[in-house]
Amino acid sequence: MQRFIDEATVTDAALDNATKTAHEFGLNVPDAATASLLSTLAALAAGANKASLVAITPAAAVVGLHLLRGVRGDSQLTCIDPESEHQRHAREAFLEAGYAPSQCRFLPSRPLEVMGRLAPNNYQLIYADVRATDLSAMVEAAWPLLTEGGILVLADSLLDGLVGEESRNDRDAVAAREADALVSSMDDALVMRLPLGAGLTCVTKLAQK
Repeated sequence: MQRFIDEATVTDAALDNATKTAHEFGLNVPDAATASLLSTLAALAAGANKASLVAITPAAAVVGLHLLRGVRGDSQLTCIDPESEHQRHAREAFLEAGYAPSQCRFLPSRPLEVMGRLAPNNYQLIYADVRATDLSAMVEAAWPLLTEGGILVLADSLLDGLVGEESRNDRDAVAAREADALVSSMDDALVMRLPLGAGLTCVTKLAQK
């Protein structure tokens, strides 16, 4: 089944090149199933409207291409990562794919230090691939930025199931467990956990009752 999904997933030269570069730098990239999900989530969150998306990951080139595939051509993607080299590769990948420079914004900063400058209630999807110890802070920083119906995607947030093993008390497991408890406690959140990567958490912001 996995082989069929890999072979059936649509790709192109820009995405292939971006994926190759990410692998050369040892960066974590979404597998085919996760990639298709990201495109679909972006499409669902944006609907027929112009979308504003955020990719918080060293592999913004790959993640960004999957997100942009699901939204209108005038949508905008903000990429946040402190490594300027990673951002340069993302810029090159988006240009190769035919996206206008104005569609992609690059913030070479630590995510938690710059997210407070982003406009609240403005983003339809935020993808975050961060350390387990930063998950709770990421949820708290990202949640106000999402529109109603917006989606926060937390990559590898379940640590291959360690989040559910109460006997594990190492720093990462405890942090991931606290982040999972945080999103579960939010009244305006619909939480979906999927066995993709090391465990993907998707949190949809519900309309206020």
